[in-house]
Amino acid sequence: MANRSSKLGRLYIIIVFLLLYIPIVYLILYSFSKGTTMTNFNGFTLTHYGELFADKRMLAIFLDTILIALLSSTFSTIIGTMGALAVNNTKRQHQRETLLSLNNILLVSPDVIIGASFLIFFTALKVPLGFWSVLLSHIAFEIPIVLLMVLPRLDEMSPSLINAANDLGATTGQTLSRIVLPVIQPGIIAGFFMAITYSLDDFAVTFFVTGNGFSTLSVEIYSRARQGISLEINALAGIMFIFSLILVVVYYFIENHNASKLKKQDKLEVTGK
Repeated sequence: MANRSSKLGRLYIIIVFLLLYIPIVYLILYSFSKGTTMTNFNGFTLTHYGELFADKRMLAIFLDTILIALLSSTFSTIIGTMGALAVNNTKRQHQRETLLSLNNILLVSPDVIIGASFLIFFTALKVPLGFWSVLLSHIAFEIPIVLLMVLPRLDEMSPSLINAANDLGATTGQTLSRIVLPVIQPGIIAGFFMAITYSLDDFAVTFFVTGNGFSTLSVEIYSRARQGISLEINALAGIMFIFSLILVVVYYFIENHNASKLKKQDKLEVTGK
């Protein structure tokens, strides 16, 4: 019975991965087609990639999108980590639950509502729509994600570490930099990469707050798709997929490095004892 359940589980995983990856492979495959549509594959060519790299507007939008993702994820990681520390240090349980509920509301709220709210907010403050409005919006909706990635690491940390540091006369800054941050580092890194992913993926919020000629890839692709899909978009999808794979590989190596580092520390502690 257990063997049968295991086989069904593997079959289910295979089907799910096929459903996820077949459309991506199909999309990238046609970026190498000599044709102009995705109806028939007419032979191998790199023409569409050449057209993409010759499209200065698309390249500028691609760089702007990456810049927005990196800046917003950096700031949201810093603010989200500080927020997680503040929530973790909250002594009263009902205050902690209230803060977490307010944080979770931003995660479950529809993107259309969040985007419209940002639009009304920026319009009321007479903030021009463009690079800064998109950056501030991305930082705002990424902070709750980072907080939820970091907070479990803080909850897992033993209070005895902080107490021992205080007994040894460590300052707040020393405790934070030498004990707390190294312990929650995996959560911070995970939050950073999740923030990048959400920024690159976002359309609804960005659609509301773009302006003054500024755009991101998601908004630009939507605008061009209304005029008819070009295989140049397929070539762009291929490049973005490779970029995403690079992010995953970097995150994988960082996690492995941290895991091996912790194992070495545990061995040294056991040997020292």
